[in-house]
Amino acid sequence: MPATCVIGLQWGDEAKGKIVDLLTAKNDVVVRYQGGANAGHTVVFGGNKYKLSLIPSGVFRPEVKSVIASGVVIDPEAILGEISRLRASGVEIEKNLLISERAHVIFPWHKEEDRLMNDVGVRNEAIGTTLRGIGPCYRDKVGRSTAVRVGDLYRADFPERIRKICALKNQQLPSLAKNEETRATVVTLDVEKIIADYQNYAEQLKPFVGDVVNYLLDAVDADKNILLEGAQGSLLDVDYGTFPYVTSSNSSGVGITAGSGIPATFFKRIVGIVKAYTTRVGGGPFPTELHDEIGDRIRDRGNEYGTVTRRPRRCGWFDAVAVRYTSRLGGATELSVMLLDVLSGFETINLCVAYELDGKRINYFPSDVDDLARVKPIYETLPGWSEEITDVRSYDDLPENAKKYLARLSEVVGKPISIVSVGPSRDQTIIR
Repeated sequence: MPATCVIGLQWGDEAKGKIVDLLTAKNDVVVRYQGGANAGHTVVFGGNKYKLSLIPSGVFRPEVKSVIASGVVIDPEAILGEISRLRASGVEIEKNLLISERAHVIFPWHKEEDRLMNDVGVRNEAIGTTLRGIGPCYRDKVGRSTAVRVGDLYRADFPERIRKICALKNQQLPSLAKNEETRATVVTLDVEKIIADYQNYAEQLKPFVGDVVNYLLDAVDADKNILLEGAQGSLLDVDYGTFPYVTSSNSSGVGITAGSGIPATFFKRIVGIVKAYTTRVGGGPFPTELHDEIGDRIRDRGNEYGTVTRRPRRCGWFDAVAVRYTSRLGGATELSVMLLDVLSGFETINLCVAYELDGKRINYFPSDVDDLARVKPIYETLPGWSEEITDVRSYDDLPENAKKYLARLSEVVGKPISIVSVGPSRDQTIIR
């Protein structure tokens, strides 16, 4: 069977976890293929809210295998914390979680590097890292010599490797400080404690670790239904997003094959997830951002605070220029529009259909952030609706103006809308 992939088409936080959870019922395997504990997915059902960072959203269905693939970077302490919280909530995880032995491991030095480098900033503005060591771990992965994979935790030479890496990192870390005051706060790595801690983590994780690549290729050969779950959003892609204000992995559709090891020919359905408006966390340009009471209202109605960090998100109108770009880049076959209920009660709603750059109208998403920072959004203003829609379960029962808004959004982006979400719960979903 062809695989389905769920990817975010904005700057992340598009409520991908809910759609993955819904689609999981029709799949045998759910795969998380990139990112780390900087991602936050929330799944709501049975009156309970579950927050996940590393473990795939399909974990709530015991008949489905939840896989963390090779493109993910893993903080052992963080994932063990998730496992513990799930067990405490009565979620059976023992038989349906598989972690790739090829996935790279985050260590204390990565978090310290993250802290020091974020303090330096880029172009006089912080990138907005979550300080969880994600970027430095990916940097070591590319550099190879100081990288450690999950499978390495079980090698006999693991302690000696860590001693060598710590010796090097203890020399390097002070040089990353931007001044003497910061240099005085640099942590000296306790190598023997790190070795003991990670050997303990490894023992606890051992029942879940295996050869994910061969498992997934076997699943492809066995014609199993596979669902792939992206993290972050396409506009944060390290190669194709708003660089340098991006994450450290390919969070757009181009990263699916590299992160999972599944051939690209196997992907036939790619669901692009978008909010009915736009949000962003951290630094970088945001053409449709609202610095007024409308932006505050969207933030409060949508509970726009980070799942992992609780940082308030920047809010603005829907940017169809950006989403048209990311939907084409990722090969999206359809759109799922989330949080439509947040826009209830607005007299009018703006939809960004083009940009103005240096006095000229453009319909493309600029590759340079300095250009993107200068663009002015060109809006179409559509009538809003006063009705609350959280109880609506049929597309035909939506207010006429809500349907007109969705139709115009679909037209400008150039993709059909297959799913509309009107609330956080599983049943607050309209399938077209």
